[in-house]
Amino acid sequence: MDVRAKFLGANRTVTGSKHLLEIDDYKLLIDCGMFQGMKMLRLRNWEPFPIEPSSIDAMILTHAHIDHTGYLPRLVRDGFSGPIYCTNATADLAELLLRDSAKLQVEEAEYTKRKGYSIHQNPEPLYNEKDVERVLPLLRTVNYEEKFEVRPNVYAEFLRAGHILGASMVRVTVRGKDHEKTILFSGDIGRYNDPLHPIPAEVKSADILFMESTYANKIPVHVEILEELALKLRSALKRGGCVVIPAFAVGRTQMILFYLRQLFLTGRMESCPVYVDSPMAIAATKLYKHYLDENFPGNTLDDNIFDFPQLTYVSEQSQSIGLNEIKSRAIIISASGMATGGRILHHLANRLARKEDTILFIGFQVEGTRGRDLLEGRNEIRIFGELFPVYCDVQQVIGFSAHADRDELRQWLNGFESSPKMTFVVHGEIDAAVAMKDYIKNTLGWNAMVPEYLESYKLFTGI
Repeated sequence: MDVRAKFLGANRTVTGSKHLLEIDDYKLLIDCGMFQGMKMLRLRNWEPFPIEPSSIDAMILTHAHIDHTGYLPRLVRDGFSGPIYCTNATADLAELLLRDSAKLQVEEAEYTKRKGYSIHQNPEPLYNEKDVERVLPLLRTVNYEEKFEVRPNVYAEFLRAGHILGASMVRVTVRGKDHEKTILFSGDIGRYNDPLHPIPAEVKSADILFMESTYANKIPVHVEILEELALKLRSALKRGGCVVIPAFAVGRTQMILFYLRQLFLTGRMESCPVYVDSPMAIAATKLYKHYLDENFPGNTLDDNIFDFPQLTYVSEQSQSIGLNEIKSRAIIISASGMATGGRILHHLANRLARKEDTILFIGFQVEGTRGRDLLEGRNEIRIFGELFPVYCDVQQVIGFSAHADRDELRQWLNGFESSPKMTFVVHGEIDAAVAMKDYIKNTLGWNAMVPEYLESYKLFTGI
């Protein structure tokens, strides 16, 4: 067998993750992410897919985040019809995220058409909810560490990656007549001190490694997250306004609730109302509780880890709009985490001009997103086609991440007992990817490269 790789996304960027394995004439796609962030990247979502979607035989998902699953409905609409393998939790979360993604895209297309600020006469969504419905029957769930056959002599298995509920590394094994080769996709590697997710699985060898590099150049910040969060919140509330926290519906919302509960129960925060204004985050929190035992092997957590008296879940749109009337001493948590869509946009439009209010970021902000613009000090932000001045305070809690930092990525790599034939550094902005490549080559002494978008590479010949 001959094996080739083609890089269809997450190359020199952290978004649009798609890696194609061609095993003879069999095509296996690892992840199917949507490009987010900068316009030049987002436009790729609208370009013809680099290969014929119907020619792809199967797909494997590392986890449910939109930058790893968000292009699925479009690919299925355009002809893909093979099985999509993932963990149980990833299947449930993917349904939530994809439905929400479709809903937001339809709403945005309708809004831009109504307001007339699109350059297109009839703006259309990338996909709609009917397209999502076509994806769901294709999902095939597999347990962690359960090897499954993708095609004759090609097997795969999921290893725990931490990061979010259901997240995995994917190990693909190609068996020849006399020997076999392994290809490992790291997915997004989680933290080693994450209270809600398992530590990344130890891997001792792989012939080929696809290595993420999101925070490969991020120097570890050794802070006590609870104390930092308490300081930032106390300071923000003293300004006399409200705190708005853009938070990813999956993973980050549950983490902030976990920490807020501790702050209130221990008295490190004065009591104040907390609102979770995201139907998807509410549904994701229920899934976290459902998968408590599976996601946390040997866990000592209980079913109330996200609940406390000050907390209100906001489902109805009318309730969400009502939050605009609250002028002081409240915390509003809403999605999306990078302020690219969802209810958070309405809160920003209402709060950015208020000097008393604070926008508090607790996650990575991709270049080109509103979140990144706010953190970089932009004095006005475009929302719904209009420019809003920024007078509020903008803060960030550092160390509050689902991604492994530089030292944790290195810790994971140092668990290898033998070097891969080649390591492809992916899923990182260019400075981070180069930093990872340099560490792998100069310190570990392995072969490593940072592939270009649409580049192809021969992995094995004549297995």
